[in-house]
Amino acid sequence: MAKHKKAHCASDLRARILTQDIAPGSDLDEASLAETYGISRTPLREVLHRLAGGGFVRLEENRGAKVESMDFATMRVFFQTAPLIYCSIARQAAENRTSRQVADLKETQRAFASSAQDGDVGATALLNHQFHEQIGEMAQNPYLMAGLKRMLVDHTRLSQTFFAPQSEADQTRVSKAIEQHDAMISAIEAQETALAIDLTLQHWDLSRDQLEKYVRPDPLPLDVVSMKDHRNAI
Repeated sequence: MAKHKKAHCASDLRARILTQDIAPGSDLDEASLAETYGISRTPLREVLHRLAGGGFVRLEENRGAKVESMDFATMRVFFQTAPLIYCSIARQAAENRTSRQVADLKETQRAFASSAQDGDVGATALLNHQFHEQIGEMAQNPYLMAGLKRMLVDHTRLSQTFFAPQSEADQTRVSKAIEQHDAMISAIEAQETALAIDLTLQHWDLSRDQLEKYVRPDPLPLDVVSMKDHRNAI
């Protein structure tokens, strides 16, 4: 039972941070969390240390834990780095994927599409997180995977704006994202690396403007579109 409560605490805190139910930069009160999840301070601290290792939480000496912030400097690096990581992941996923992984990705995509069409913002964002994390696993590259996991924490938090359409144009973008996921799966399954990269860039471009509503950094230092003509550099 204790292990179950600890696992539930870790899973629930992770989801609450990703959906911004707990806001970026929030202090995490150990006494309150221990009472909420019915566990003692020791297993709670183990959970917080695990979340800190994944980029969800920051532990500060003598100040406790707080949710990782999404300040200007962090977001600027995010927008500079995301297309590079996603394209590198896409190429290696197309090269290294297994049939079982493709089948699992298709299952996640079915759930994602259904959730997006139902308008469940939190669930859709979490399933989108799962979709891109699974592509990362296909790449079989521990160095890229570490970067992807950290980046997805902020991408998923930002995506609350994308998956909460306020206009018909916004809704069209969500529908397009579903279509792009399907096309990415097909390219990866067929091991068409160049197409997988191109589709990944299109997918990033689709959501970038909406994500930037949270914060608008300086222009990217790289022309990510030109990456299509320099695939060997990715």
